[in-house]
Amino acid sequence: MLRPASSLEIVSSEEFAALGDSQITPKLGLVCITSSNQVRYRTLTRKRLLLLSEAEQEKALRDLYAENLRRLGAALEFCAAEEIFLYRIASGLFPFADESLGAAVLTEFSDSLRQVGDRALQLGIRIVMHPEQFVVLNSDKPEVIANSIKILTAYARTFDLMGLPRSSWSLMNVHGGKGDRAERLISVIRDLPEAIRNRLTLENDEHTYGSEDILAICQTAGVPMVFDAHHHIIHDHLDSYEHPSVAAMLVAARSTWDRPDWQLVHISNGLASFNDPRHSDLITVMPSSYRNAPWIEVEAKHKEVAIAKLRQDWLLQATNHPS
Repeated sequence: MLRPASSLEIVSSEEFAALGDSQITPKLGLVCITSSNQVRYRTLTRKRLLLLSEAEQEKALRDLYAENLRRLGAALEFCAAEEIFLYRIASGLFPFADESLGAAVLTEFSDSLRQVGDRALQLGIRIVMHPEQFVVLNSDKPEVIANSIKILTAYARTFDLMGLPRSSWSLMNVHGGKGDRAERLISVIRDLPEAIRNRLTLENDEHTYGSEDILAICQTAGVPMVFDAHHHIIHDHLDSYEHPSVAAMLVAARSTWDRPDWQLVHISNGLASFNDPRHSDLITVMPSSYRNAPWIEVEAKHKEVAIAKLRQDWLLQATNHPS
């Protein structure tokens, strides 16, 4: 197993604060939809699609893409109104766009996609993506890797059509995948097309690739690391976000970003207990070190409600009562 190029330095909360910008205000991010009906998207299953003739399939995809594109534009306006400046778009926003028919239909919306992308940049909203769990870049099966790259290529093409930069600003975040395949993962990443590789980030998970494992891979492959504190405490069997390794990993992960001010982290709380991998409705426990995280994706079931509460109870509290 790879290890980080340099040993992980354990820092205190006070030392960590000195490493960050004391004036930073973390930007909180929404994941895909709202708990209300304000941001929702249409879907289409493969089974249903295959029941249609080719002409009917084309029309179904055209109608679906048009509607979801309209809803994406509305989602950006919702985020702007709620002062949410990070938005993870749903991986199923344009289903079957990785296949020839879907790709051709999506091309018809090039102008509209560009308008939505321009609007996001105008509003200062950062659009990111987290592909499905079956995207595995280091599988033992070549066909799984090939299909994963095919899916990522379609997502990257969507971002290109939207005019979003080929950089970690518009990141596509994946997990480490198959265990004990770090070298294979690094090799595949290095050979990825630029449109994917320049946007790719890797995230530590709770079971297979812990924080130090992913850090080592990111350092070697030259891609940014998305640190997830909840995954970290589950993987390492910790009982507090104030364990020194949480702040240390946040600092270490930041070193993998060419633009440290673009560093993205994830936060969630356990549903039934602190170490429960299932997500809770709200975020009630935050790592103090996250006050120095520029971008935080909030993974909670109550979505925008959780963001509003976190802003009120944690973010504004820090602003009104600085340490």
